[in-house]
Order: sequence, then structure tokens, then C-alpha cells
Amino acid sequence: MTTKLSCCIPIKEEQFLDRTRHVRRFLDFLKGQPSKDWFLRFDFVGRSYHVTSVKRTGSQRGGSPPPDCAPVRGCRPLRLPFVRRINWEGLIMYCKNWVKHPMNMALLVWLFFVAVGLLVLFLFMTGLLDHAIPESSERKRWTEITNQIVNALFTIMCVYQHPKLFHHLVLLCRWRSTDVAELRKVYSKNGAPRPNEWAHMMLVVLLLHTTCFSQYGLCGLYWGYSSESRPTWPQILFVVLGIAAPVAAGIYVVYGPLGKKQESETDVESRQMAVAAAPDTDLLKTRNKSVVVITKPEWVGGLFDCWDDLTVASLSVFCTLCVFGWNMERLGFGNMYVHIVTFLLLCVAPLLVFSVAAINIDDDIARYTTGITGILLCFCGLLYGGFWRIQMRKRFKLPANPFCCGYPAMTDFMQWLFCWSCSLAQEVRTGNMYDVEEDSFHQKGGEDESSKLHPLPREGGMGPLMESSSLAHSYSDPNAGKSNSKPHSNGTATNCVRINIDEAAFGGEKDDSMTPPLQPLVQLCSSSVFS
Repeated sequence: MTTKLSCCIPIKEEQFLDRTRHVRRFLDFLKGQPSKDWFLRFDFVGRSYHVTSVKRTGSQRGGSPPPDCAPVRGCRPLRLPFVRRINWEGLIMYCKNWVKHPMNMALLVWLFFVAVGLLVLFLFMTGLLDHAIPESSERKRWTEITNQIVNALFTIMCVYQHPKLFHHLVLLCRWRSTDVAELRKVYSKNGAPRPNEWAHMMLVVLLLHTTCFSQYGLCGLYWGYSSESRPTWPQILFVVLGIAAPVAAGIYVVYGPLGKKQESETDVESRQMAVAAAPDTDLLKTRNKSVVVITKPEWVGGLFDCWDDLTVASLSVFCTLCVFGWNMERLGFGNMYVHIVTFLLLCVAPLLVFSVAAINIDDDIARYTTGITGILLCFCGLLYGGFWRIQMRKRFKLPANPFCCGYPAMTDFMQWLFCWSCSLAQEVRTGNMYDVEEDSFHQKGGEDESSKLHPLPREGGMGPLMESSSLAHSYSDPNAGKSNSKPHSNGTATNCVRINIDEAAFGGEKDDSMTPPLQPLVQLCSSSVFS
């Protein structure tokens, strides 16, 4: 006796995959569904499969079709595979690159001390250290010491970030085209325009300001009152605001209107119209002249060649902060006043904050340790200049100095740490030697006297007919646009590329009077003059 059994074979529908390249973001893998493969490998799944197959067979014998089978197109798969896997190698590489950044290193050190302080406070509050410190007065004293240290750490971080927030608030109040572009890079995803973006950015900036002012209020309570007389409700209010405001700002930036992937066609057209309508100052500035791009620039003078420019050397010693901020702004690294105030706070604020915190600490060892930490942090504030020296060297492709164990970044830090005035003077001299345009160094002046085309003499000895511009020379010079090497004042050879700007490329009409004559016409004119 032969029994016919109907078999249900799942059919996988083929779909066209989207082959467009998507931008990967950190922790993007959390959006996918978790995999069930590990669960299906157990024996329980296999046993349950046999039970369900028997039920399906029995139901089919009774004449009813399988419940999960389609009569025409077949059965659909009951489970979907997990397509998004965690790329551990890429994640580890991303973490390594993130840690290599000097600012992130400092942030990790700060987070370590904050985590240790909060852990100690948690142990005291839960009573886990009662056996180690049996006396209640001693536990209260050490709790107050930990509170003062953690409060100083949070205050330092708010003080460091507040100048940048004030600058963003000024940009929002001014709201020019350049200000909008700068704010979009910070708060808007991919720097794209958003509807009502001014209100969204203002909300985020106000939340961050609330965080800083809440920490300042909490700091005043810790410094102005003792542990017994300190009011409780203001302390709780400042703590809640200091925690809730930055969390709300971060969530709003990531998941709010500023973080959504939306850019309609009207936004793209409005952006293109704004770019077309805005006057391009860079093109107008380089019009009718040849631009020489320096491909391999050099530092102007050595580190200790301060005698090359005594004015720059003296200002670097006595007005370090002002000269540093001015040099950073002209090189395109941000606002001058933000750099000046941030540098000043890095060098002064740790001493003030940790000194006041040490006064409120009732322990000699902890007091001296806190005071010495503030002095060391003030001395390490000079590393801020070393960080921006690294950025200057990388952006403009300046030569590196692997003096400290083969690490150029460490050499830049050490130069600023032990001889900040010499390092700043060298950076200023290098900036004075070149013109900065579009993250590259250009030759000062943009023209070379040896490349000019000398005009033809007029008939009758009346002098030259006209002087040709470098634009006219771009039509007759066969070597235009080629790389050349020109020595600098310090004797070093610098590679440069000459780019001749054509007036017709700007949409203007070509001036025939400034165009040099053709070669046969030149020979004809010269023969008629000398005959």
C-alpha cells in the first residue's frame, strides 16, 4: 500500500537588491532584528519541527490544505535571516582611530576619574564601605572630599566647552550665510538644510547652556556651604537639570528634525540658487592673475630662528594668546575669540577651580593632591597649542619632525610644552610667507616677474604700446600650468604649481585688446619696425 504525502517546500522570492552605497554610521547595527540562528541549532527546535510535520501530515490526510502553504506561489519562509552582522574588525579599527585623537585621549582620562569618583560615592551611599570605614564621621568626611573632586571635574569640563557655546549663540543671533554653514556642520546631519532649523538649533544651544549654568549653580552650593548647612532642594534641582538637559539635547540632535535624512527637491534647488546668486569672492580675487599653489611647503626658519623676525618673536612671548588666536583664524581654524578664551581657560581655570576645591577638603593629603593636580593641568594647557600645530601641519602638508621616538605629533606637543613662544613664532612666520586659500598654501602675490610677457615697442620710439597681464601670458607661455621649483628666502626649494585663470571661465567677455598677437603677426611687426 502506497501512501502519498504532500510536501510543503518553502519558496524564496528573489528581489532586486538596492546596490546604492549607503553611509554607515556608528552603532547602526542596532537597528536590525536579532538573529535566531543560534536558537534554531538546539535539539528542541528539531523535535518541534517533527511534531509540526506530523500535524501537517494528519491535516492533509483529512483533505484540508496546509495552513501556511499557498496553493499557487508556494510557502513563504516563516523566519527571516539576520542580514546585518556586527563587523568586529571595523568596530575595533574605528575605536583605535578614535582613541588616537588627542582630544579623545583627554576625554577618556577625564571619564576615568569621573567614573572612579562616582563609583566611590555609590559605595558610600549603599553602605558597602561601612566595614572598611566604621566611623560615621569619617565616612561623611570622605564623601564630602569625593563630592568636591567630582564637582571640580564637571565644572572644568563645562568651563572648557562654554566659550564655544557662546560663539554658537552669537552666530544664531546674527544668522548670516557663513554662520548658517558653520552651525550646520555642528548640529545638522551631513550639513544639510532643514525646515525651521534656526529654532531647532536655538533649542539645542539653550539646553547646553542650561547644563553649564546648572553646574555653576551646583558648584556655588558646594563652595559656599558646608556639608551640614547645604540646602537640599537646590542641589537636587541643579543635579537633575545638569543631567536631563544634555541628554535631551543629544537625543534631539540625533532623532529630531536636525538628524533626519530629509532633503527635498525644493531644498536642493534653493541651495543651488543661493550658491549661484552669492558672489564668489575667491574667484573674483583670483581673476586676471596666475595662482601658484604650493604643493610641498616648508616651515619658514627653524624652531629657534627667532631673529628672523623680532617683532613676531616678541609678540609671541608677551601676547601669546592674542597672536595664537589671530593666527588660527587667518589659517581657517575657527573664530579668534573662541581660541583666545579657550586657551586662557585651559591655562588658568584648573588652578582656580582645584584650588578652591582643595580649600573645602578636610584632609591634608587630598588637599595637596588636588592643588598639585590643578597646577599640572594649567601647565598641560599649553598642549592646546600643540594640538592645533598638528592640525596645521596635516592640513597644509608641512614637513613633520619625528624627533620624539618617531612620532611627529609627540614632537609638536613637546615643542609647545617646553618652548611655546618659539613654536608660535615659527607658525606665524610660515603663515606670513604664503596666502591661505581653500585649505592650501599659495604663493604670496600670485605672480612671478620672470613670467611676464614684455610688450612690443611702438613705432617711432614712443615707448611700449601696452603691458600684458598674466592672463595674456597664459595664452603664449608653453610652460604654463607645469610644476616648478622656486627657492624661498631661507634657501629651501619649494614645489609649486602655476594655474592660469581664464577670464572666459567666469562668464565674462574676452578682451581682445589684452590678447597677445599670434606668432606670424609678431614677426611681421618686428620686421616692419627694424626695416
